Amino acid sequence: MSTPLAERMRPKNLDEFVGQKQLVAQGAVLRNVIESRQIPSFILWGPPGVGKTTLASIIANTLKRPFYSLSAINSGVKDVRETIAKAESNRFFNSPNPILFIDEIHRFSKSQQDSLLGAVEKGTVTLIGATTENPSFEVISALLSRCQVYVLQPLDKEDLIRLIDRAIIEDSKLRTKSITINEYDALLQYSCGDARRLLNSLEIVANHFLEEDVVIDNKKVGEIIQANMALYDKAGEQHYDIASAFIKSIRGSDPNAAVYYLARMIEGGEDAKFICRRMLISASEDIGMANPNALLLCNAVMDAVRNIGMPEGRIPMAQAAVYLASSPKSNASYMAINLAQAAVRKTGNLSIPLPLRNAPTKLMKNLNYGKNYEYAHNHANNFVNIEYMPDNLSGSIFYEPGSNGAEDKIRASLRDKWKKKYGY
Repeated sequence: MSTPLAERMRPKNLDEFVGQKQLVAQGAVLRNVIESRQIPSFILWGPPGVGKTTLASIIANTLKRPFYSLSAINSGVKDVRETIAKAESNRFFNSPNPILFIDEIHRFSKSQQDSLLGAVEKGTVTLIGATTENPSFEVISALLSRCQVYVLQPLDKEDLIRLIDRAIIEDSKLRTKSITINEYDALLQYSCGDARRLLNSLEIVANHFLEEDVVIDNKKVGEIIQANMALYDKAGEQHYDIASAFIKSIRGSDPNAAVYYLARMIEGGEDAKFICRRMLISASEDIGMANPNALLLCNAVMDAVRNIGMPEGRIPMAQAAVYLASSPKSNASYMAINLAQAAVRKTGNLSIPLPLRNAPTKLMKNLNYGKNYEYAHNHANNFVNIEYMPDNLSGSIFYEPGSNGAEDKIRASLRDKWKKKYGY
């Protein structure tokens, strides 16, 4: 069987690698790590066909380290443990630890990911994971905390054209023909930013011509590949574009557009969990205190989709999308946490007021921990005006109620309680 063009053109070193300049160009963060020869365990997050597997292989070759590879699709806990045991037994005194590459690590269950922890923590292996899904949601926190995360971007037009031109010149089979590219657009569109898909499409088109002189244009690409350009490709750039359009339609209060983009994702075979997670985030980020029930509904919809599955799950998802788009909007809570985090980063660990401190021991009580704390429920309307902020932040405003019915009432209540302290 002939080796596919994408495999024949797989880069062998960083200088041959195309794309991801933010990571591997001279002086870029990942290249510096590799050149230091002291790489930590890390996860490569990005869409398919942008070089995650290739990067892992290049790193192992560059550092001359043993390289073990597992795919989460067909590997279980037993495979992980056997590979770790093999890596440990083959490691000699003072030799660098092997690299364990796990493709699609997001598909590993919690128990499978747990089985990696000990080896990563002890340095038995250096883990390189590859995922197309947000590792914050798909990788357990204990493992994620032990790994760096590097984000890979879809290849841009310049990168893709460079791949085509290089393959025509350098590939041992393609260079036997005289190939002229009159138009790149169809090849680029069909690839959806995926280098593997691009090169495989190029090979299909080139092999269609029996003659040595090959002229490629958009019309011929469409005819030869015999595929309409997908309205949605969950493995490519449109995965991100349509998800973005979906959320922006919700934020813009257009239920018709929101349902349309929801339908695009469903028809494209998008993971229902991905869609539900996006709506959960939007419920807090874009609607928040203007309609707190939005978060409850989205959480219930996620449970419903888990319970009933697809295609019926599309019905509660549509209900949630329409509800979110039709709800009043407020990003006040989202802005509040952003401002509060910025204040924490700027001011550091400010001293907690003594009345608010916990006093479980006699020593702490003697140090006045918890002294003079006023229990709000002992006062009229369950409120007492004391200082809750550290001294340096007294009067700081992080939450500014939005302009909507629900938050107008919140603003009035806060103004009544705190008078002029917060300027409500």
